[in-house]
Formats: sequence, C-alpha cells, structure tokens
Amino acid sequence: MKIAIDAMGGDHAPTVNIVGARDALKKYPDIETIFLVGNSELIKQEIQEHQLTDPRAVIIDAPDVVEMHESGAKALRRKKKSSISIATDMVKSGDADAVVSAGNTGAAVAAATVKLRTLRGVERAGIASAIPNEYGICQLLDAGANPEAKPEHLLTYAVMGAVYSHFVLGVKQPKIGIMSNGEEDEKGTKFTKETFALIKDLESSGNAPFDFVGNVEGHDLFESDLNVVLCDGFTGNIILKSCEATAKAMSKWLKEEFKRNPLRILGAIIAKGAFKAVKKKSSYEYVGGSPLLGVNGVCIIGHGGSSALAIENAVRVARETVSLKVNPHIEQMLDRINAESSHSV
Repeated sequence: MKIAIDAMGGDHAPTVNIVGARDALKKYPDIETIFLVGNSELIKQEIQEHQLTDPRAVIIDAPDVVEMHESGAKALRRKKKSSISIATDMVKSGDADAVVSAGNTGAAVAAATVKLRTLRGVERAGIASAIPNEYGICQLLDAGANPEAKPEHLLTYAVMGAVYSHFVLGVKQPKIGIMSNGEEDEKGTKFTKETFALIKDLESSGNAPFDFVGNVEGHDLFESDLNVVLCDGFTGNIILKSCEATAKAMSKWLKEEFKRNPLRILGAIIAKGAFKAVKKKSSYEYVGGSPLLGVNGVCIIGHGGSSALAIENAVRVARETVSLKVNPHIEQMLDRINAESSHSV
C-alpha cells in the first residue's frame, strides 16, 4: 500500500506531517511507501530533525503550496504544482493508493473531484466526519464538500455512509437519519422533506443497506444510536465547527474553574485519568481524518490544526479505506440497488 501525504498542508506543516508519517511507518509495517509531497528542502530538514530514517518514506518535490486562506478551486488552477495537486495526481496515476491532506479543504475536495472524478453511480462526493457519541461513532455526511446538495445526493450519501459504517466500523445494519428541526415526519424544509421521501422509498423497496430512522435533531448526534446523519455540506460544516468550538470552550472553562482554589486543583488531579479518557474519545486527533466518499480514489481530509498524532491516524483511516475496499463496495451496492429498484440512486 502506498500513501501520498500533502506534506505542506495544515497549520503546522510540514513538521506534523513528517512526524505523523514517521510514527505511522513504525506502526504499520504493511505500508509499502509514504510519499511526502512538498518543498523537498524543507522536508529534508524536518526528516533529519525528527529522525525519520525509514527508507519507505520518499520525498516528492512540489514547489507550490495552497495556503489555508486561499480559495481552493481558484488556487488549484493557478498552482498546478502544489503539494495537494501533485499528491492527488499520484492517486490518479496509480502511483499511490490514497492521498492524505490536512491543508485547504476546498483545494483537497476540488483536486479529488476534478482529477479522480466520482465513482460509478455517484454525482457528488461528500465528507464523512466522525462524531463520537454514547454508542460509538456517528458519521456526519456531508461535512462540507457539497454545500448546495440536492435530495438525490443525500440518497447516495445514505448508501455510501452505510457501506463505510458496515465495512470500516463493523456495523451490521447501520442506522441513518436526516438532520432536521424536529423528529416528526412532516418537519423540515422542502429539501429535507424531499430527501426523506427518497430515502423512505428506497427503504420500502427492501433494497436499502441501512435502517432509516427518519428525521433527527442536533442532540441525537450524541445521544442516539445512529451511525450516519445526513445533511447538506453547508449545514454539516456549521454543525462540525460548532461542535469543535463547544468542546474547546468547555475545556477552557473547566481549566479556569479548577484553578480557582486548591481543593478544586486536587479534584482535577484525582480525575485526571477520566479527563484524558474523555479527551481521547472526543478529540479529532484520535479520529484522524474524514474520508471524501464518492471519489474514484481514496482521499482523507484532516483537520487544519492537525497534530502529528492526527496525521498518523489519518494515515490509518486511509489504510483501512483502501484495504477494506470501500470504493468497490460502494459501486457494487449502488449497482445492485439500481438494478433492483424502480428508482435509481
């Protein structure tokens, strides 16, 4: 297995990408090569400083960088030799099995959709971001790739999310809901109501690879036994960033309150193990990265503020997505549904 890392992508690049690659190579002997794509001189310096001596790490020079503040699609057109562009080209040519980037999300999505195209039966790709809840992992899909989605796009997301949950997360029969402003069937916008009707129709046909629970609300992301929650990319990105901001704020407030007197400090020390466990469960570092489902190749998108641990785990997600053949399973499922259903997905 060969994985290309956008070494210049992210707020803390290239350091975290080099260290993350180093740690992933130590952990996963089945990875044949990790390509570090970016400014070769900077990468060489980081490799030396962080003692990355594994010969499976190979540098691929890319002189341009798409900065985090740039418009992804426009920058991609101007900077044809950017690290994200060249890394994605390697997947297109078959030189790499997956690309991992913690850089500009718009550029990563544009590069993957333009260069790799979409899978057979998929019109729009979607980002599946993991939200930890009381029952395990719930995938929020789409978390930002397709802001102006159509109901039929979300129908495809339902199938792709179910396939990913089944083969990667080990869920026998995934439970899927639509994000809305109430659980009642009649709630929601015209968009969500049309999506509801399409998914309900597929479930009624007996060909759905999931159980449809109907409309869900924000609290269900954390409190309900759900595996996939569907929404357009605009809504999903707002939800994801709101969740991240809330978690950071709560952590900051707790630290401030614990420091107010010695007794609270003692309590914090006693509860240190519990706090670490909660952090591990909720942190994006341990989740790793979010797969861009629907593109004809494996693209894993990491958090812009990714640490080395987050990059290591993003490589793990890429490795799992490739080895468990998620894309072939998605195409097979869509083919089967379209062949057996009166309404194509």
